[in-house]
Amino acid sequence: MPDVTQYLWIIWLVFVVVCVIIELLTLEFTFLMIATGSLGGLAANLLGAPWWLQILVALVLSVLLILLIRPVLLRALRRGEDPTPSNVDALLGMGGRVARTVTDLGGLVKLANGETWTARVSPLTEHRDLLEGERVVVTAIDGSTAIVIPVERNTP
Repeated sequence: MPDVTQYLWIIWLVFVVVCVIIELLTLEFTFLMIATGSLGGLAANLLGAPWWLQILVALVLSVLLILLIRPVLLRALRRGEDPTPSNVDALLGMGGRVARTVTDLGGLVKLANGETWTARVSPLTEHRDLLEGERVVVTAIDGSTAIVIPVERNTP
């Protein structure tokens, strides 16, 4: 029976390729750092190190790269990113008006961006119906339903 450690370099190469493929799917630099650390394990194999030292070299290199290099790469990647919230995040805190009476079970609101959403009153507020025309603020999104609270009227 052949000694498996003779073919350990093939296992290192396969592991590196698998990590690179996963990295191409995730784009978070984690698996790229693991693949690079594994190249260190492969180098240790080619220099004749025992299997446990190869794994130790790969582990130490991967951890160092994840802790030291990955944050720098992520910052560089996100440097030109638009900080404006989008999708559901953009709706949180948005004002609107009740289009059809909103209760604990449902209703409709027209938001400031012109969209009409199904809505219900937040369970954290007083339990009352919000009547048509009343101003509201979105506090959360539950599926396709906006959770709203009434806007307090300021009386001079």
